[in-house]
Amino acid sequence: MNERNEKLLIKGKGSQVQVKSGLTIYVPISPAKTTEVYDSYWKFAALRQEAFFNRLSGNPYPWSSDSIINQHRFTNVYRAADRVSQYLIKNVIYRADLPDNPKEILFRILLFKLFNKIDTWELLNAKLGPITYEEYDFRRYDDILTKAITTGKRIYSAAYIMPSGKSYYGHIRKHSNHLKLIEHLLKQNTHEHLMSVKRMQQAFEIIKSFPSLGDFLAYQLLIDINYSTLINFSESEFVVAGPGAKGGISKCFFDTAGLSNVEIIKLMTDRQEQEFERLGLSFKNLWGRPLQLIDCQNIFCEVDKYARVKHPDIKGNSERIKIKQKFKINPKPLSFWFPPKWNLNDKIADVKDNSLELFKI
Repeated sequence: MNERNEKLLIKGKGSQVQVKSGLTIYVPISPAKTTEVYDSYWKFAALRQEAFFNRLSGNPYPWSSDSIINQHRFTNVYRAADRVSQYLIKNVIYRADLPDNPKEILFRILLFKLFNKIDTWELLNAKLGPITYEEYDFRRYDDILTKAITTGKRIYSAAYIMPSGKSYYGHIRKHSNHLKLIEHLLKQNTHEHLMSVKRMQQAFEIIKSFPSLGDFLAYQLLIDINYSTLINFSESEFVVAGPGAKGGISKCFFDTAGLSNVEIIKLMTDRQEQEFERLGLSFKNLWGRPLQLIDCQNIFCEVDKYARVKHPDIKGNSERIKIKQKFKINPKPLSFWFPPKWNLNDKIADVKDNSLELFKI
């Protein structure tokens, strides 16, 4: 570990420090100390983003100078740039041919994200036509998904572990309970409650109050809903550390000086420019949009995996030693488009005929 990394990340013994995220952190007695994975966090972010732009620009594979990134599957540095998020934003939320009232938008987001799988959405769309809450029928949806399972199709993404909800809704199959969960949220006029709150954490508490939605799943759903016009919170207002992020933090720090996981994520968000500069890294952000709390949380998840190969001796809180998923090129393109309220779409440089194609890399 170099001398710089052994120093306080926020100086001050027993002092209060106001950071840009708006959170006041109370620094306890001992200084936060990092491992060598801490520097790899920033190097990974820069290299992964470089690979993203290399592929976007049409450069041939391999897109990174880092063999670990070339060989293994890692999500994009910016959550909203990933394939599933991109599909959600353009093909589920902002659909010109579907109703744009708040209840319908929330219905579509929940239906897509509880399965979090593009193929499942497209299956329902093919069988039912335009998907609307007005014409929703539990039996039809349940029957389609049950038949898909019996033919060997996977209807859930492997990205999240989804609780079954059986103890509350009583159905044998998980998807049946999740359909009932969607009904439950909409019958409670959740869209109105979300639109009425002033703080992101309040919206989080509303979502978390429903059965089987713990902290991590509720937060992920909140981020997805925040892509829409229902709510409009800064992605650097509130964060929840998921299991993967906690693993990454445990590898980057051997002493957090009493800072919570949330405070660590906020600290990383606020220090990003300083750390890239310190390490001499050229980080190309998302057309002027810096890393947000959700992005820094996700990077911790990916660094938890990356460190298994890069720093095998640093275990953190996990005994995992391998990265499960190998990288495979996905040839299916997606239109590259972000929530209009972010004001990014007009800033994106043209790649070809005024349109961009995004591949998950």
